[in-house]
Amino acid sequence: MLSNTFIPAFLTLLGGAAALGPAAVNLGTAGNYTILAETGITTVPPSVITGPIAVSPIGAAAMTGWSQTLDSSGKFSTSTQVTGDLFAADYANPTPPTLTIAIADMGTAYGDATGRTSPNFTNLGSGLIGGLTLTPGLYNWATAVSIGSDITISGAATDTWIFQVTGTLTVGSAVRMTLSGGARAANIVWVVTDSITAGSTSHLEGVFLGKTSITLDTGSTANSRLLAQTLVALQSATVTAPS
Repeated sequence: MLSNTFIPAFLTLLGGAAALGPAAVNLGTAGNYTILAETGITTVPPSVITGPIAVSPIGAAAMTGWSQTLDSSGKFSTSTQVTGDLFAADYANPTPPTLTIAIADMGTAYGDATGRTSPNFTNLGSGLIGGLTLTPGLYNWATAVSIGSDITISGAATDTWIFQVTGTLTVGSAVRMTLSGGARAANIVWVVTDSITAGSTSHLEGVFLGKTSITLDTGSTANSRLLAQTLVALQSATVTAPS
């Protein structure tokens, strides 16, 4: 049986189709949230978020800029900037234990993604990957990664990607990640040991597992889940959870 660390060049069968790439990262209940963070989620309004957002173990005071209204049940709040509910560790039960599990699942997913071995691509472009087309597989950089011009993530709908970044991940202003060949953002995982920054009017694709902060600057967009072990900071950004 193939393990979670098999070489990406191998094929697996998903729904009868041959799929390229590593075994998928299981997000567990962390995958229920468009944005999940441990120390806060801030916005310079207006941001536009599709899907629920949550903070834990910190409380609702760490969600700033949302002008949220607490529901009469005390279990969640709402905001005109979010199509979905807002959750915090100091809301009424069952929200606190539910979020504790989600945070644990986020940590497990991060550990899984960082722990994959035998990468198909190592230190590609010495961390400068602007202009490249990225095919399915496991990628590893022992350095920071900078994306200074548009990239394409190309593969079939059943293919998978894991991008392991040891250091920061920086996406330049107006730089776009584009999917081709049927590639799905839900099958793309960026796991980053330091901060993640998307410049103004840039566009992201995939699930972002950040050891520290995730920042989306003015006018940036993301077809993404943003799962951070510290803060997610948005400045008039648009984030939609990938299907």
